[in-house]
Amino acid sequence: MEETCKACNEPLILNIDAEASESGDEEAQPHQQEEEKEIVEDDLELPCGCHFHWQCLMDSAPQVALSLKCPSCDGFLPSNAPGSSSATNAFRRASQAVTILTRYVNEGGVEDGLDILPALTEEAFLAEHPEARPARALHTMAAEGDVVGIVSLVKDVDADSAQSDAVVGASVVRLLAWSDPLNENRSALHIAVEAQQVEVFWLLMWLASGLPTAVFPQGAAQAADGLGVASVRPGLQVPRAEDVRFVKDGMGRSVLDVCLAQGSPWTRFVEDGVFDQ
Repeated sequence: MEETCKACNEPLILNIDAEASESGDEEAQPHQQEEEKEIVEDDLELPCGCHFHWQCLMDSAPQVALSLKCPSCDGFLPSNAPGSSSATNAFRRASQAVTILTRYVNEGGVEDGLDILPALTEEAFLAEHPEARPARALHTMAAEGDVVGIVSLVKDVDADSAQSDAVVGASVVRLLAWSDPLNENRSALHIAVEAQQVEVFWLLMWLASGLPTAVFPQGAAQAADGLGVASVRPGLQVPRAEDVRFVKDGMGRSVLDVCLAQGSPWTRFVEDGVFDQ
């Protein structure tokens, strides 16, 4: 008997849109649109043997992340943790050695030994703290060096603040100084330095630090102008507690500490006094 998803009882496949035709015809007839659907596997097998669609299991993330049990058969999922769990430590497991190893088949092929606990923990956290979604996205962009994406996100948050009568700019500063509890309370600036993303470093400093504008390298100021955020600096006031330079991670490290550990060019920035003014 063919396996079905334990959550929705549907076959373990997905219908996805095939790539648009080279003709660029956006007015395809209904039967043409139907032909453009592609069927791909979407089969996530848990250690207990139960199968789910990926999203169906993620929909149960708050329950699974807390209990570490299958939402269908109640089987305990980790292979390297005691057979009990506590609702008080669900969001700390991402940094611990607990794993839930699965077999996932999708359009990209077969992934054996895929640890899904980090994904479950993140989904559970975001279900409880939906306001953290922009900040999590920011941290991903910081690691990838996506300065254009960061600027777009910041402008969206600033626009939302204006519409809600919040202090314009205040929400952006809080966003950029946010510490991620799923990643040792690192800030976006910690992540940028560790990922060797110099452009992101200067962009975050430009947007959410009290560093005097005159101290910025000429290249950083020119980059800010090119990204359309040069006008942010005049009148920018950042409380020390929210200044991205001074946020500490879960290990008590400031960004200055991370810079010193990373070596050049980060140590040069420290020597130039960017954390002193």
